[in-house]
Amino acid sequence: MFRATLAICGRTVVKRFISSVSGESALPSNLRLPSNLIGVPREKRPPPSGSEHPLLRRCEADIPAHLAPSQTWLHSLNSCDGEPLGVVDLHPDVFSVPVRLDILHAVEVWQRNFKRISHAKVKSRAEVSGGGRKPWKQKGSGRARQGSIRAPQWRGGGVAHGPRGPTSYYYMLPMKVRVQGLKIALTSKLAQDYLHIVDSLEIPTPDPAYLLDLIKHRQWGDSVLIVDVGDEFPQNVLKATENLKTVNVIPAIGLNVHSMLKHESLVLTLETVKFLENKLLWHDVRYSPLYPFKLPYSDLP
Repeated sequence: MFRATLAICGRTVVKRFISSVSGESALPSNLRLPSNLIGVPREKRPPPSGSEHPLLRRCEADIPAHLAPSQTWLHSLNSCDGEPLGVVDLHPDVFSVPVRLDILHAVEVWQRNFKRISHAKVKSRAEVSGGGRKPWKQKGSGRARQGSIRAPQWRGGGVAHGPRGPTSYYYMLPMKVRVQGLKIALTSKLAQDYLHIVDSLEIPTPDPAYLLDLIKHRQWGDSVLIVDVGDEFPQNVLKATENLKTVNVIPAIGLNVHSMLKHESLVLTLETVKFLENKLLWHDVRYSPLYPFKLPYSDLP
């Protein structure tokens, strides 16, 4: 019996070793994905450093001497081909900061909760109708003493420690933490090759199929977030993304961590990059509080 068990275990180990060496999956056939459901592996773009393409944008803000600007490609939406127009410089204090997942998680949780209001509410023993009379006298009946039939231990009685809504979950993170969360999200998108810079949002047609073909051809992923400065966007982009659930357009002033994490790719225009660098770098050099704290006393020194 022991020899038979040892032989079976040995055969299993040999089969797994042969399958791992040959590259075959060790999973059983019923757990393997069919070949038609496995997508084409995404090709990562080569880094623009050392390329012959022209440098079309430099950082306007001063860069510390110990840092170097981050570089990425500049594309256009006028055609589906993925040929870049040139190279753009990105400020390292915005697009190359140390990635802190704890800060990213704190900002994401704050965004989900600071506007949350729970309306769950249950009735206490004072709010349930009835129960004003003592059900039986205090002594002499042989039963446990009771003061009301709407006490929490009674069926149909009030709830002792239930929710008493509406309850607000509002709290505020420090502004420095929120700004750092935006920088970390932008850095993560750039490091994962999911940050794309375009010259403008002008497309030749308002047909959604053109935009979907462009996203598929350039391998931008399943969901795309397009960001531009200003309240007015080109009409072709607005009409093309009007009925698309996976492609969204927002202004740069409304860019947030939750939206960036929700979408796979992030598309920024040159004006958006300039806007984000100016806004986020300003928080690094400001010396006065954003919201001045004032005491209710005017006679303090």
